[in-house]
Amino acid sequence: MEGRKLLNTEVAISFVKDTFVQQLKKALNLIPISSPLVVLDGTGLNDDLNGIERPVSFPIKSLNEKRAVVVHSLAKWKRVRLKELEMLPGEGIVTDMKALRPDEDYTPIHSIYVDQWDWEKVIDKDQRNLALLKETVLKIYDALRFTEQQVESKYPQVKAILPETITFISAEELLQKYPNLSAKERENTITKEYGAVFLYGIGGALSNGVAHDGRAADYDDWSTANEAGHKGLNGDILVWNPILNSAFELSSMGIRVDKTALAHQMEIRNCTEKSKLTFHSMLLNDQLPESMGGGIGQSRVCMFMLKKQHIGEVQVSIWEEDKKETLRQEGIDIL
Repeated sequence: MEGRKLLNTEVAISFVKDTFVQQLKKALNLIPISSPLVVLDGTGLNDDLNGIERPVSFPIKSLNEKRAVVVHSLAKWKRVRLKELEMLPGEGIVTDMKALRPDEDYTPIHSIYVDQWDWEKVIDKDQRNLALLKETVLKIYDALRFTEQQVESKYPQVKAILPETITFISAEELLQKYPNLSAKERENTITKEYGAVFLYGIGGALSNGVAHDGRAADYDDWSTANEAGHKGLNGDILVWNPILNSAFELSSMGIRVDKTALAHQMEIRNCTEKSKLTFHSMLLNDQLPESMGGGIGQSRVCMFMLKKQHIGEVQVSIWEEDKKETLRQEGIDIL
């Protein structure tokens, strides 16, 4: 019977994914496209995450031993693809991203395998503002709520818990609200209070001299002043997860850097040498469109929608055998 139980879980996972991605495509006017598992090293196209994580790398015999790297995400690749596909303002793309992050620490919500709906869309220069960011967050949140309600209709034992609205707050405002808490404690406190939060302005140093969380210098714009009087045009969608009793990140997204923000952020992070890389050179020479985009965790969404305790219940990855046995004894079935 254990096999049938796992099969039923796979059916439920498919239902969640199909339902959500259809809503996302309609809400943001996105066209599904193909995407790579690997990109060439030295182009600047891979996501550097916090700059210390090592990508999986290997030489390619037919390309004179040039090295390729397995993607961490498609944050920068998507922007180049928008140009290649001649997308117009208001049009966008979405793809099933499969990535490997071998330096990821194992937790109930992390494995070395990452699956996201990676999306990106063209915007006009005058749309690089907080208003568009919030408008887009609301559309994604509506798609999440619709999916959760559909899951409850199909599986009545799985109750919908998302609130009707998502609360917006900047990382600086959150720091001022809870100055004596750590960044993670601040996230937990605010998300438990409101149920769903979009925390924006993540990456730059706050008034205490510390960034709320790390962000690479070359895709999200976390340094430009916004209409709320703070810095940053990016953020995370967080929901309260009662199963894990913590804030739960479903998406990281934002307005992307223009050439001014890119140059500024590379200076802040002491990585101006990247300006010679293919991606960075194209952006600094006005060869890429203005855009916004993000990643929405497929396994994270499935975990939340199906009220699972561990990411291994909704994705196939690599786990230590003793860990798998411990989880089985706790009633957690790893795929």
